[in-house]
Amino acid sequence: MAIIGDFAFLAGKPNIELVSYKPAWCTQTFMIMVPQNEHWESLITQYYGGKSKIVSRYAMKKEPHIFDKEQLEKAAGSLPKQYVLSLIDERLYQMCKTEGWSADLVSQFSSYEKYHELGLGVVVCKDNFIVSGASSYSRYQKGIEIEIDTKEGYRRKGLAYACGARLILECLERNLYPSWDAQNKGSVALAEKLGYHYSHTYTAVEIWNY
Repeated sequence: MAIIGDFAFLAGKPNIELVSYKPAWCTQTFMIMVPQNEHWESLITQYYGGKSKIVSRYAMKKEPHIFDKEQLEKAAGSLPKQYVLSLIDERLYQMCKTEGWSADLVSQFSSYEKYHELGLGVVVCKDNFIVSGASSYSRYQKGIEIEIDTKEGYRRKGLAYACGARLILECLERNLYPSWDAQNKGSVALAEKLGYHYSHTYTAVEIWNY
């Protein structure tokens, strides 16, 4: 069992002790459990009952050399003048933490120092307030897992597209792979617009009151 943020990945021999286990440091009440197979899935849903919901998530292919840098530069520069695209610095890191919709852009890094060392992200600001962002939900040796969010009221304006494009370019400059895992088909469509290709659908179980 590996826990990374709001995700728990379960593999090997199905075990009720792992399904029911919650580490003391794990304080959130929502968890997305990713079972290796149907046996794990059945054990999870049996244990959590009405607090669980089976959902589909969408994996994108990991293809390091498929990105069109020229197209991504155009996307990153496509915002109207009232929007400002910036790398996340200490001030913006702290601002991300102040609102629920943007917190996960930096939530897996306990301090700005940790984020500066291991994380990477960009945000779009309007009138000095963050309205969209793309950042590292997690970091692994050769890449990041992308978290992308836009404030309600500012969606469908191309902000996430511009943020995603800039973050991909920043990753490529640092020899990091910008890994994308889609929560829904809208996220798949955005990923494909940025150059990714769909790989496969997989099952996850969302848990409330974890």
